[in-house]
This record gives sequence, structure tokens and C-alpha cells, in this order.
Amino acid sequence: MLTALAVLGGFGLDLLLADPAWMPHPVVLMGKIIARLEQLLRRIFPDTPAGQQMAGRVLAAVLPLGTWAVTAAVCALAYHIHPALGFGVELLWCWQALALQGLADESSRVYPPLKAGDLPAARRQVSRIVGRDTAALSSEGVAKAAVETVAENFSDGVLAPLFYLLIGGAPLGLAYKAVNTMDSMVGYKNQRYLYFGRAAAHLDDAANWIPARLAALVWIAASALAGFDAKNAFRIWRRDRRCHASPNSAQTESACAGALGVQLAGPAWYFGEYYDKPTIGDPGRPVEPEDILRANRILYLAGFLALGLGLALRLGVWFGLRWWL
Repeated sequence: MLTALAVLGGFGLDLLLADPAWMPHPVVLMGKIIARLEQLLRRIFPDTPAGQQMAGRVLAAVLPLGTWAVTAAVCALAYHIHPALGFGVELLWCWQALALQGLADESSRVYPPLKAGDLPAARRQVSRIVGRDTAALSSEGVAKAAVETVAENFSDGVLAPLFYLLIGGAPLGLAYKAVNTMDSMVGYKNQRYLYFGRAAAHLDDAANWIPARLAALVWIAASALAGFDAKNAFRIWRRDRRCHASPNSAQTESACAGALGVQLAGPAWYFGEYYDKPTIGDPGRPVEPEDILRANRILYLAGFLALGLGLALRLGVWFGLRWWL
């Protein structure tokens, strides 16, 4: 019961405060640990494809397991000292595992300069939240990038953390964040990380397999509640959910494209390299700045819907087990 309350409270704190810049964040610490471990492991293992793969496997095992072990120990100690202290620690980490408000804030900041026609400022703003090269993006390209980020990150920034928090509390939620952070840092198919980052990328795919599909279904339901085309969202999701190199990334993107009646994804530049990615959705109309606001409206509704369904399921299981036992 305390874990469910911590998740609920963490969701509320995320909505109210997002991620204050002054507050130390576990993901920042994870990033520093990943960078240090990469340096160490590259020195230990041979600089060969097999050696780099083994080094990457060690990283993919050590970081999530270490994160879970440390956070579980801290939570257990805090609850042992006093239930209120344990609840406070878990509440803090549940809050920091979620990123709904931060995602909405960052994507919304793209809208004013884009709407005002200040394309350089819009490009600078969208570059904060996307991995692609933004220097040559058109106005539609900037809007498309922001919408795609909102849709894709609903899965790994909101629903997946909720999924793991509700199953295993803050320790499992932060272990998931470790997997996700690791993938965002080393899970690239470029020369540096093709072998070293392979295990991290595969682990992230596995960790997000169920949450990504749940996220798409929740996004479709939220689209209906927001007054968008949920029927088309479901149709495009069924058709285009595999139109991505990742087995998970197109799940929510396809649902979003269908709900808004636009076409997302397609070719893009990353770190100076051209990637001929397939498109997602039908080109019913150009993507426009207002689509960022529309995507965020669905994002909020999807977040509340995921929270409500998740808490109802967890509490239903909890009460059911108490009755059975």
C-alpha cells in the first residue's frame, strides 16, 4: 500500500515540480557512472569486436543490478529506521523516475519560436530533446521532431517507469531508468558503440517490450478522450508499429500519427550520417506547430489514464491476495 501511495505522490510531485535544476538527480549520477565504467571496461577488455561486446555485457549487467541493489538496500534501511522515512525515500525516487511534466515543458518550449517564425530558435530548442541533427530542419521538421519525441518518450519516460514502479517500487523503477539511460548513452549503431553498446540496446528493447505496447494502447484510449481520431490511431498502430529499427519506438509514434492524422518519422540525419528511415502514418496534412500542443494534451490524459489503471490493478491484486490469504 505504501508503494502505491509513493507512486501516486511521485506522479503528483512530477506534475507540480518536474525536475528542479537544483536537486541532484539519480539519472545524472547514472550517466557519470556509465562514462567511468566505459573507460574502465575498454581498458580491461581487448579492443576487438568480441572484446567490446564482452565489455558491453558487463556494463549492461553491473549498472541495473547495482542500481537495484543499492536503492533496495537504502529503502529497506530507511523503512527499518521508521516507516515515514522509508516512505519519504521511496516517494522521492518515484518522483525522480517519472518525466511527464519535464517532457511536456521541454516540448512546449519549441512552440512559441516556431509559431513566431523564429526557426533558428525553434531548432535550438528542439535540439535539447531530440538526438537527430537539427541545424537544417524546416519548420515542419522541427514540429515533427517535437511531436515524435512526445509520443516516443511517453513510453520510456512515463508508462514504463510507472509499470516498473508499480511492480517493484522505487528500486525496480530506478533499475529501469538505469537501463534506459545506458541505452541513451551507448546504444548506438555507430563505429564507437556498434559492439560495446549492443547488450545495452538489447536489454533496453527487452525492458520496454511490454510497456511500449501498453503505452500505445493507452495513447489510443487517451486520444479518444481528447477528441482525436482514436479509430485511425488504432489502424495506423496496427499497420505501422513495426516501421522502426527498434521493436518499440514506433509503437506510440504510430498511434500518435494516426490520432493526429499526420505522417511522422522518415529520413533523418544523426551525427552527420543520413538514415533512410520509413515513414509512419499517412500524409493527410503537414505537421504544424499546434500539433505539439495536441500531442501534449494526449500525453497528459495518457499519463493520468496509465496511473489510474496501474494503481487499480496493483491495489486489486493487493486486496485479492489479502482476501485469499
